[in-house]
Amino acid sequence: MKANKATVLTLAEKCKNIVAANWQGHLNTIKADAKGSKEDIYTSKVKYILRRGKPYIWVPEKDLHNVNTIIDERGSFAVTSPFPGPLAKLLQSIKKLPTRVALSGDVVPLKNEKAQLAAESLKEVMLSEERVIGESSYTVSGVLSSSNFITTSRNENLKELLDEHDKYVIYKFNVSSCMYIDGYGCAHEVDMKDIETSKADLFAPLSAKLIDGINQSKARRRALMLFCFVYSNANARDAFMLSVDRMGFDVLGKVPGPETKDGLGGFQWKEFRFTFKEEARDVESFCRQLVQMEEETVRKVSSYSGLGQK
Repeated sequence: MKANKATVLTLAEKCKNIVAANWQGHLNTIKADAKGSKEDIYTSKVKYILRRGKPYIWVPEKDLHNVNTIIDERGSFAVTSPFPGPLAKLLQSIKKLPTRVALSGDVVPLKNEKAQLAAESLKEVMLSEERVIGESSYTVSGVLSSSNFITTSRNENLKELLDEHDKYVIYKFNVSSCMYIDGYGCAHEVDMKDIETSKADLFAPLSAKLIDGINQSKARRRALMLFCFVYSNANARDAFMLSVDRMGFDVLGKVPGPETKDGLGGFQWKEFRFTFKEEARDVESFCRQLVQMEEETVRKVSSYSGLGQK
């Protein structure tokens, strides 16, 4: 469980992973009319891909953003860490915010050839998910196939952008500043030099499928509970995968909390961090090390039980 190097990502790496993991965000531009720019902000949900580390955004042809950016290219783009399926319901119930990224910069429309290149990149991004899943091992495909296809598949969620009946304007978002907002709503400014030099994990685009696939499995959630017990000495009654990265993963565990007003023991959701012995370079490595940890915890729990019986 102990890593020789840093066990958590830098803020810049976390931001890169969040943007790489999602495919939709909220675009904000300054409202404009024939007289020019106004103070009000117009917001809508849009879909995007990453190309060479930069967001390329598809805006419906009739959307107000297309008018606003003619007058004023300044804008901001907010992307949330994926929280699919059971995790979404849990976060809502405990009023915990998912981590997210707020980018500011210029929203620049692409013309002809550049727009065509972006469209070709879109097709490649969609095919890459199919390729990875098709070539994955039994263990990996088992985890990914357990996830909700409609809500976690990048391919499924981006395919409407290829519909010839719907027209879009493609924009390149040139980032000038970046903020990381943690689960408590606190904003942390990230150095742009770090953003420019850092890279997202190779399996970040599959984060939503990994998280949901694990959380949809009762057996794997029981394993997360064992992780809390064996590695953090916490007796968890339930557990959910919260986030994944090449260093390890974060878990929300339901553990004993302060007594309630009637004197009975209560429970609270607490975040736990678990690190790999070596960095997971791809989804295969991530799942392999997760399985190794599951097997290790079962052996340790069995040895505890054996000692107790003696």
